[in-house]
Amino acid sequence: METLKKTLDKILSTICVGLFGALVVLVTWQVFTRFILNNPSTITEELAKYCFVWLVLFGAAFVFGENGHMRIEFIQEAFPMKLKIIAQIFIELSIIMFSVLVIVIGGLTITKLAWTQMSAALMIPVGYLYAVVPISGLFIVFYCIYNIYTIIKTKKPLEIV
Repeated sequence: METLKKTLDKILSTICVGLFGALVVLVTWQVFTRFILNNPSTITEELAKYCFVWLVLFGAAFVFGENGHMRIEFIQEAFPMKLKIIAQIFIELSIIMFSVLVIVIGGLTITKLAWTQMSAALMIPVGYLYAVVPISGLFIVFYCIYNIYTIIKTKKPLEIV
């Protein structure tokens, strides 16, 4: 399971770096064509939007894998060790439930609905934009399962980054 997590971390970090680089290039080109050439590129604006949405959702999944999200710790820190472990497992299970119901199932629903709509500039289905929602939801579910596995295996609460 550790190998799978490290592989997924590497894949997500590479995707996020690539998307961020593409976003910088696309926005720079958009500004150049708009203000220097006085002929704005419509394709780069829409591609930048797609890159940004994908970067945010893949980045959110990646941060879940790093335990880097903001959280209120002072309540959990007041608990004894056993209760900290139970609280963290409960939190991870709650995140799994939310991710499955809202992000994965809801994401699949909006992706199916958007698949019939075409984007204005690129003339591709808008479903490609929304397809990242259920994918990132599955990554979040995996990371939560991995966190629960780690908590049970080590019998210690997770360290918060």
